[in-house]
Amino acid sequence: MIGDLVAHHQLEASLGHQVRGDRVCGVAEDHRLETGLGKSSSADVGVEPRAVFGNNGSPWQWTHVTDCSTPRLEIVRHRLARVAAMNLTADRITEGAAIEVRDLVKHYGDTKAVDGVSFAVDAGEVFAILGPNGAGKSTTVEILEGHRQRSSGDVAVLGLDPATAGRAFRDRIGVVLQEAGIDREFTVREVIDLYGAPYSTRRPTDELIELVELSEKADERVARLSGGQQRRVDLALGLVGDPEVIFLDEPTTGFDPAARRRSWDIVRNLTSLGKTVVLTTHYMEEAEQLADRILVLARGSIVAEGTAAELRSGLDTDSKITFGLPAVDEPLAALLDPLVGTSRGRDRRLEILTPAPTADLAHITAWATARGLELESLTVSSIDLEDVYLQLVGEPEVEA
Repeated sequence: MIGDLVAHHQLEASLGHQVRGDRVCGVAEDHRLETGLGKSSSADVGVEPRAVFGNNGSPWQWTHVTDCSTPRLEIVRHRLARVAAMNLTADRITEGAAIEVRDLVKHYGDTKAVDGVSFAVDAGEVFAILGPNGAGKSTTVEILEGHRQRSSGDVAVLGLDPATAGRAFRDRIGVVLQEAGIDREFTVREVIDLYGAPYSTRRPTDELIELVELSEKADERVARLSGGQQRRVDLALGLVGDPEVIFLDEPTTGFDPAARRRSWDIVRNLTSLGKTVVLTTHYMEEAEQLADRILVLARGSIVAEGTAAELRSGLDTDSKITFGLPAVDEPLAALLDPLVGTSRGRDRRLEILTPAPTADLAHITAWATARGLELESLTVSSIDLEDVYLQLVGEPEVEA
């Protein structure tokens, strides 16, 4: 008998059996779910016309009936006991964690790209992962997506191990890559229809096109779009399956400032619907605007985790003095040594992070006045996430 299957069958995917009414029937792994095709051989599957409950508590009604002699709920109880015995307990997942990672390690030969990373992401939050190139953030995210195998540690996404969950898991996540590699000869509408076809549930194409502000380009070939418009297509493809967890890898690269801010509204709207977002970005303002919590990686390990406010409070300073460094024919020791704060240089601009802005500002202006110098664009401001990030990942200080 050929029966329609529902792709979002979390219990089936995690226990290896289909639960229907009070019967449990084993199904071959490659026949368990055919996401998007909507069909699977179920000649040996017992299905009773009862409602069972899906991930969101909504009932699924099964209508096909066929006899099979299989164990009853004892199998489920046995498997649930095994799940509960794992380090990643069902209790933590039901308390609201969409993602949980414990002691994650990934090494390539003698090099540890990820070294003992642990964190949890609650359902419905935006979680940003920041770090310089080589910090391990891309490797971590690829493991969460199920695209890369870990060396050791425990990982659960939506209660499933991404390494083994298969199509049932992939049907519930969305991924926006830095480069999607889509066929540029398709139109915007065609590529969204094509990528949406495998999903068991999907958002309407026209709705997605409007959401990413490409209505006027719907029938334009992807090759004729600007770089920022192509990134908006990538975003639409990540959302087409109406995912529960969305991985956004540098989603606004190539956007102009106005388009970037509009894309932030899209992300905020997703979380208002209960979606969970994992964001990697090099735009500190983007992380500060969107993220409920931020994880900072460096050299494969966590160096900080918390809200943007918590990360800022972790520094022993709350103010920044910035000015253009004038050309002087003397060492800078007379300027830098008396400062209470720490200094760093950027393109002939000097930044001083200080817990004593009044005292340091008085010293700086006195130093400049004594030499008849004007300090270009002299400002005093609060520190931002970028300042915290640079301190955490180890930007060198200015030498006298």
